[in-house]
Amino acid sequence: LLHMEERLHDRIIGQDEAIAALSDAIRRARSGLKDPSRPIGSFIFLGSSGVGKTELAKALAWFMFDDEDALVRVDMSEYREQHTVSRLFGAPPGYVGYEEGGQLTEAVRRRPYQVVLFDEIEKAHPDVWNAMLQILDDGRLTDGQGRVVDFRNTVIIMTSNLGTEFGRKGGALGFARPDDSPTRVADERKIEDKLKQTFRPEFLNRVDEIIIFGTLSVEDVEKIVDLQMKEIRDRLREHGLFIELSDTARRWLAKQGYDVQFGARPLRRALQRFVESPLSVKMLKGEFKVGDTILVDAGDEGILFSKRLAEVEAEAVSETVG
Repeated sequence: LLHMEERLHDRIIGQDEAIAALSDAIRRARSGLKDPSRPIGSFIFLGSSGVGKTELAKALAWFMFDDEDALVRVDMSEYREQHTVSRLFGAPPGYVGYEEGGQLTEAVRRRPYQVVLFDEIEKAHPDVWNAMLQILDDGRLTDGQGRVVDFRNTVIIMTSNLGTEFGRKGGALGFARPDDSPTRVADERKIEDKLKQTFRPEFLNRVDEIIIFGTLSVEDVEKIVDLQMKEIRDRLREHGLFIELSDTARRWLAKQGYDVQFGARPLRRALQRFVESPLSVKMLKGEFKVGDTILVDAGDEGILFSKRLAEVEAEAVSETVG
């Protein structure tokens, strides 16, 4: 726990303030200073799409429970209407779906140690927020079948895009402003005001920490390129191939993969389109052999591929020329 920030930064680029706030809250809970009858922690992650909110929830599951899959994600846009709420917590006796249990309560009952992610919490019906008061306050919830489901070993994370239109104004490509800039401080105040207009005080007061995610800097997006390229590099290594990315290619991919509205979310598709797809064609054509290093650069026409021959073959060519 003392090195929690460092471990999370292995997977999350940027968002130093968010990671520090989350780590502090988790340490308080684990040190025994927190009410044991409540969940381990409860958080609202505020920020625009593609800045790392969901990824940080996955990283937290990996850090706390040694398994990224120790996470149940609930898309709150599916629970806008009052009649859909029973799907989440279980229908009462005599109603359709009674025997199936609720999507949330069943997931936690079967796996009590996990992160519970409520995605876009502002889109849920207010009855969902009311039911969550019991989870946040008492660490338990009674499902439609009358069974008490224990949430004391869960971490509750709610994500929201509320107020993020304030943070998008005025930045080139929507990239980050300095942490201490007056504009950013004013934006964060507006975002918090928007949150208070949406949720009742008794709901917000039960949340341990409200964490605002900043927009990504150019350097952040380039680091995310490297992080996602590592996955491609690992897969190529299984085929005996290596890959190197030039600074020009990194910048080009970062520009293609960043969107003001969706953040770095399109980056994975950009890597698939501009790196993986053309590279797979070249591999099937036999243009690269075991031991080759694939060099990725960028020019006027986009991404360019070349290769550095395998060391043994390069030596043979050198001897022939000599």
